[in-house]
Amino acid sequence: MLTSFDHRIELAVGFSVDRLWRDHGRGLLDEQTARLATAHRTLSDAERSVTFYRVLLQRLASGEYAIDESLFPRIDRTVEQLKQAVTCREARARDVVDTLEPIEAQTARNPATSTELKAREIALLLAISQGAKLYEHLLTQRLSVVTASGTRVTQQDFERLERAGLIQRDESRPLHAGQPVTLTDAGRAALTARPAARVAASPASRPGSWPATARPRR
Repeated sequence: MLTSFDHRIELAVGFSVDRLWRDHGRGLLDEQTARLATAHRTLSDAERSVTFYRVLLQRLASGEYAIDESLFPRIDRTVEQLKQAVTCREARARDVVDTLEPIEAQTARNPATSTELKAREIALLLAISQGAKLYEHLLTQRLSVVTASGTRVTQQDFERLERAGLIQRDESRPLHAGQPVTLTDAGRAALTARPAARVAASPASRPGSWPATARPRR
């Protein structure tokens, strides 16, 4: 059941509410996002109740049922049930706001810009840009990204980049067969815009860090 918060939630977490529910069921969300998923699911259930009693009231008043003495008590009960459902929905909506606003504030404080990307994130985006697929382990259900260059992207790295809106996956394909992972417009911009700023953001003085040239192996 759609809610009025779906778009706000997707902007805040960086992916769809469908995936929010799915990942919550798999235990893949952090504590704060998991609370949001729970609040949103409860709101969706409350919204479904409102819709049910609203449709029932429309049917009772549409002429579908005989207009007799027994109809009016049914209408009165349905109106009362609709009022209770609306009250419940408003309470659940407040719960969503309480859990959503801190995530929105965090997203606003930490926008995904090229100057804020760390050297490791730049390296992962470069590897993904050359071709990558997301797989799910059949036993552990853990996610991992395998790139064409052989670089492995952990589930935590993948979720961070996806939540930041830098990468996306083709969910039309099954996970066991591999879902193609590509850069979003924001991800490509992060790699191409202001390259000097990206290099400056990495600790060039640290040996072996990207993009500094790695030491030759002995």
